[in-house]
Amino acid sequence: MNDKLILEFHPRTKGILLVVISSMFWGISGPIAQYLFQYKNISPEWLTDIRLLSSGIIFLILLYFKKGKKIFDIWKSKYGRRHIILFSTFGLIGTQYGYFVCIKYGNAATATILQYLSPVIIVFYLAIYSKKLPSPREYLSIILALLGTFFIVTKGNIHSLAISNSALFWGILSAFAAAFYVLQPFYIIKKWGCDIVIGWGMLLGGLAFSFVHPAWEIKGQYNFNSILGILFIIVFGTLLSFYWYSASTKYIKASETSLLSCIEPLSATIVSIMWLNIPFGASDIIGGICIVSTVVVLSYK
Repeated sequence: MNDKLILEFHPRTKGILLVVISSMFWGISGPIAQYLFQYKNISPEWLTDIRLLSSGIIFLILLYFKKGKKIFDIWKSKYGRRHIILFSTFGLIGTQYGYFVCIKYGNAATATILQYLSPVIIVFYLAIYSKKLPSPREYLSIILALLGTFFIVTKGNIHSLAISNSALFWGILSAFAAAFYVLQPFYIIKKWGCDIVIGWGMLLGGLAFSFVHPAWEIKGQYNFNSILGILFIIVFGTLLSFYWYSASTKYIKASETSLLSCIEPLSATIVSIMWLNIPFGASDIIGGICIVSTVVVLSYK
């Protein structure tokens, strides 16, 4: 887990590569999860738990070799303990589980696009928190998000829903959890570092979710393909993606990482269409463009 795995490039080029590759891995993980749910009868609950638990354990072991006992400093603070528990429970579990269940009841492309409503949710929250009306740019992002959601959910027909109520509910829930994931750990990340917060968050999230579906209660069809898919989600779609994405901020601006991360829904959609033969019509394309455009609008200066 070292960004030196990327060949020596100009720092800015390295930052762009890190965020692009990590976003692609995140996006590809969605169709792989859909394949596991539909064709291997693996449950979203089990995949959520094994993903968080395995990633958290590996992440913290690697961090221990890098930082030593400093990784435990967060537990010496009452503030740190309280907020890392909140982050793992509502941020990580909410984001991961909501996303996987949305995939189960819908598809990976729709789940990924709906999760991209989180920046607009953050805009609403910050407007309420600061007691200030959104800026014209933020109003535009809100309109785009609502319009995109309309096309995704109805396919342009106001008289019926094109996706199930369950997929819509869990997709919106994962977007709210993703917004919480971004906002809530700001101060603990600033004090203890992004990698330590994510490592402990994953481990705690996996331990907590074990009460819902323990990782050792294995169900479904397991063969070479399913094991390979699970390993991809854990290693490439979680460990390396989280680490490389956070490492990219050392080389490029945060606004640029947000813009480049739009490759995630694009890769999820392309892989879903080409591999899983998911139908994706004009309304889906318009809706996806509208929602992803909110990130572009909010990041633009």
